[in-house]
Amino acid sequence: MKIALMMEFSQAPKNPVVLKQLQDVAATQGHEVFNVGMDGENDHRLTYIHLGICAALMLNSGAADFVVSGCGTGQGALMSLNAWPGVYCGYCIEPTDAFLFAQVNNGNALAIPYAKGYGWGAEINIGYIFEKAFGGERGQGYPAERRESQVANAGILASVKQGASKDLVAGLQAIDPELVKQAVGGARFQKAFFDNARDEKLRAYVSSVLGK
Repeated sequence: MKIALMMEFSQAPKNPVVLKQLQDVAATQGHEVFNVGMDGENDHRLTYIHLGICAALMLNSGAADFVVSGCGTGQGALMSLNAWPGVYCGYCIEPTDAFLFAQVNNGNALAIPYAKGYGWGAEINIGYIFEKAFGGERGQGYPAERRESQVANAGILASVKQGASKDLVAGLQAIDPELVKQAVGGARFQKAFFDNARDEKLRAYVSSVLGK
């Protein structure tokens, strides 16, 4: 699995700690991690609004299979990511949230609150979150006897979102172009995207935004 980590400006100083926890878990499970958000206060500036755009492009292009996002409360990132087609983001405070989201909802993104409740032992909690989010087979249901209805409902939600959503490029073209330009302007995002994106339409769109 290819996992993209993205953090906005308010929580950027915590990126090295979060990244290490994610990399440690990913290494034991055979996943690849891309750090495409901010890794410090002086990095290419992103808000949670930009994170939604980045996540939509990474997931819909196939450049990433899963996105770990977050902001101070996690709520802004949650709303921003879920605004876009093809993104199914859950809110995660502790490991049980990650486990249930993986088994019941089987989405492709998490929004984590990196300021609310972030204190002594926070890095341990985040590490356990990642263990539960990415360990084992997803979509197995919980409790097990409810798996059939849970899988069915996840599929129904996907079809509802697809029906209610614009084409991704059309949606991006309908918003302020400066938002998109800022979102895709980071060097690490561009490398992860262009090295891994399989959707030629999205590759061409991002190239046009960057003037390439």
